[in-house]
Amino acid sequence: MSLPLSDAIKIGVRRLSEAGVADCEIDARELYCFQAGINRTGLMMRWTDVLQDNQCEAYFQLIDRRAERVPLQHITGYQAFMGLDFKVNEHVLIPRQDTETMVEDALELIEKGSLRGNEYRVKVKGVKPIKEILDLCTGSGAIGISIGKLNPNIKVTLSDISDEALKIAGENTKKHNLKSIKIVKSDMFEALKGMTGKKKFDLIISNPPYIRPEIIETLEPEVKEHEPMLALDGGEDGLDFYRIIAKSAPEHLKKGGVLMMEIGYDQKDQVKEILADTGAFDKIIGLQDLTGKDRIIVAMLKTA
Repeated sequence: MSLPLSDAIKIGVRRLSEAGVADCEIDARELYCFQAGINRTGLMMRWTDVLQDNQCEAYFQLIDRRAERVPLQHITGYQAFMGLDFKVNEHVLIPRQDTETMVEDALELIEKGSLRGNEYRVKVKGVKPIKEILDLCTGSGAIGISIGKLNPNIKVTLSDISDEALKIAGENTKKHNLKSIKIVKSDMFEALKGMTGKKKFDLIISNPPYIRPEIIETLEPEVKEHEPMLALDGGEDGLDFYRIIAKSAPEHLKKGGVLMMEIGYDQKDQVKEILADTGAFDKIIGLQDLTGKDRIIVAMLKTA
């Protein structure tokens, strides 16, 4: 049957709403834009169009997949992050807006030596500007690639244990034409130890797995059933990877090097304590996301 586009989208919204999809209206529109190869402006220009049978069938097939709680990004194959499009699939964590905040902080630190307008690395004696960074547990590569794209003077290494994730990171690197980025398969820091001795960086940035198993079970189906458990499960208390990073990062940071990590909203005090207990870091601070929740921990390797 043929249907006016507006009616088809209303049906799509209703189906998604009945399936419990939170952003049902947005997703219904995005799925049609994806099918038709248009943007939101193009959608408005076509609002009075009539869809033919084959167009309706194709659209409702997409709606049915979303109603099964397959993430929108897995259907369209991409996610916007820092104004750039990144290929994603079931092998990588879908980049979130919360993580954009950390990238913006990293860019400020690289370019000005400050964080949120406050001096952080500006007047540290003998510390050179940030030129080399490691994106640890890179997944899709969104963090490191965004930094490399927005500041072409930075050398970026992307590292992950997953072959499937590194394949996606490689495709995203190629998509954004970043030839200087290095991609390394590594179980945390293990493979990096063999890169001309112990490879050292000015900044190590990471969004490691940090969710406790019992919390994973309470998450939306889009996350717990479709995103890689390898990128979610942070161990019994959610802090396993922070302990590994805190212990090993000092060996891979240059003098005055900085460690920046995304955290769960309730993990600030524990992660700060883990870093402090190493005795290797100072200037250990927490930063909030756009909603005011604790989201980022930053620490500097002691210079003396």
